[in-house]
Amino acid sequence: MSYKSLDISKTYFITGAAGFIGYFLSKRLLEQGCRVIGIDNINNYYDVNLKHARLEKLEPFEKFTFIKGDISYKEMVLKTFAEYKPHVVVNLAAQAGVRYSIENPDAYIESNIIGFYHILEACRHNPVDHLIYASSSSVYGTNRKVPFEESDFVDNPVSLYAATKKSNELMAHTYSHLYKIPATGLRFFTVYGPMGRPDMAYFGFTDKYFKGEPIRIFNNGDFEHDLYRDFTYIDDIIEGVVRLLNSPPEAREGIEGSAAHRVFNIGNNAPEKLMTFIGALEKALSKTLGREVVFKKIYEPIKLGDVPATYASTDLLQDAVGFKPETMIEDGLQRFTDWYVDYYGVR
Repeated sequence: MSYKSLDISKTYFITGAAGFIGYFLSKRLLEQGCRVIGIDNINNYYDVNLKHARLEKLEPFEKFTFIKGDISYKEMVLKTFAEYKPHVVVNLAAQAGVRYSIENPDAYIESNIIGFYHILEACRHNPVDHLIYASSSSVYGTNRKVPFEESDFVDNPVSLYAATKKSNELMAHTYSHLYKIPATGLRFFTVYGPMGRPDMAYFGFTDKYFKGEPIRIFNNGDFEHDLYRDFTYIDDIIEGVVRLLNSPPEAREGIEGSAAHRVFNIGNNAPEKLMTFIGALEKALSKTLGREVVFKKIYEPIKLGDVPATYASTDLLQDAVGFKPETMIEDGLQRFTDWYVDYYGVR
């Protein structure tokens, strides 16, 4: 277990900088004195005001440069790389959401496939020390062997979103092999926290409570065989990513087809039942508001494209950089509800 500490002399290029993970990663790097070039198209998949609020917190940093742009435009991506010559690239720009990929598949092909291809091309023509990119736990599909390990078979995605992320891993491997681009893919497991994504369940449940509406739970009301999720607090995710930034992989000598490419799970390694998570959210809100909070609940069948469980083995990442999540779900949700009530001014 070893990793190189953050090199503040390097330029870090972060796509999706106005997004949840992109914002917190940019903030962490800027606070440590790094130069950060952030890009985001600020699309309206969810409330753009929240994206602007994140950017406003980054603007005071002198070493932060923001570019409003879309990685699906190749010329813009190549031009930006040529101008800023980043040393480390973190591609977090993607059309997110499993269910939305059924409604709007075009957005996923444009951003997740074509956009990522443009990032790879930019790294090919402007060599970088390391490319880190977002994959997803969704690639495991309906895999019932738990915990999920990076060596598991992942060729049966059950959503277009998952298929695009698996494609990213294949594309990155190929470019790494052909053009010697050190690349690391991260399979994120249900990231949550303050300033998070409003399309995520915990955020939506909180919205519904303040609107006086019931929450919809897609587990058939089967508490014994409930959905499991490996909820991972944002600070833990950022710590793992930061440890990887200056620890690029190397190709294994003498192995045909080997590439300087690796894939890691980055999760909590402690899955919770969905109903347990909801109970913890009710308790956190109760503490924030100073009154008992109980959600009105409607139980429905599991949604097309959803998987019954996500459960990360994080042994590989721990061996590589000492990553070990430390935030208890109760603490993480408390920070979220405290932020939510303050940000939206609700009681």
